[in-house]
Amino acid sequence: MSPRHASGLDALALDEAFDGEVIPREPMARHTTYRIGGPARAFARVHSLGALNAVLDACAQDGVGWCMVGKGSNLLVADEGTPCAVIVLGRDFRSLEYSQDTGTIAVGAGHALSGVVQEAFRRSLGGLEFAVGTPGTVGGALRMNAGSSTDWIGSRVASVTTLQPGRGLRRYRGSDVAWGYRTSSFLPDEAIVECELMVERADPFYIRGKMEAALAKRGKTQPLTSLTCGSVFRNPEGHAAAQLIEACGLKGLRAGGAQVSPVHANFIVNEGGATASDVMRLITTIQAKVYEEHGIELQPEVRFLGFA
Repeated sequence: MSPRHASGLDALALDEAFDGEVIPREPMARHTTYRIGGPARAFARVHSLGALNAVLDACAQDGVGWCMVGKGSNLLVADEGTPCAVIVLGRDFRSLEYSQDTGTIAVGAGHALSGVVQEAFRRSLGGLEFAVGTPGTVGGALRMNAGSSTDWIGSRVASVTTLQPGRGLRRYRGSDVAWGYRTSSFLPDEAIVECELMVERADPFYIRGKMEAALAKRGKTQPLTSLTCGSVFRNPEGHAAAQLIEACGLKGLRAGGAQVSPVHANFIVNEGGATASDVMRLITTIQAKVYEEHGIELQPEVRFLGFA
């Protein structure tokens, strides 16, 4: 039993029957690819739909905001942390099933996107090669319509199921969603829980070739062995953010333990001991310099948690 004065989230942390775990004041540096970030109000890993509902109800009871996080890529958490509850999808949200009848892969939003690509390849199913090596989960990829300059995950979506507090589950057809460049029309308080991705039978040697070519290109052009959040800025229409930044002479610029990557100017790397403040200093410096020299306002692709 939990103490009567415990908040909803604190009560779940003490509830042995809860299908998951809730950790108060968990440092987010343990859960981001940057290895940067102060504590969240609570860090909740939920293994079932019932557990997710319980956490969302507890957040409403406590008056606490919440956000979904996958594997912590594309994310910068403030050094002071965030007053929100951070939710990660576990066991039941990592299922994967292929239907030959519909030509779709039904996959939970907590499944690693790279794992879906590899499973499709194992079954000689084409259409997802563009996402090989992409970090993060399926849910995160859907939220930001992840992809390359020519292919994106939204074009492969047959359906998406979300959970919205107070309204329950909702199933969208892929065509119901407004897919944009690094954007989608899902509401901020919708938790993506599952989707169906369209695939087709293909020659496994063709699939392998496309995957190897994509990985080789990334290996040559991106700092894959460094601690990063992925691309920092969206590409402005008609321009490449990296080229604009490099043209300003900002490649290699440092702030504390953070550095504009010498490999790819649209990546900021944690060289060791970088803080969120270090990264933010580089972000604002880049934005100011690019606007000064090119008249273009770079828009961040990275998500910010805990910043005013």
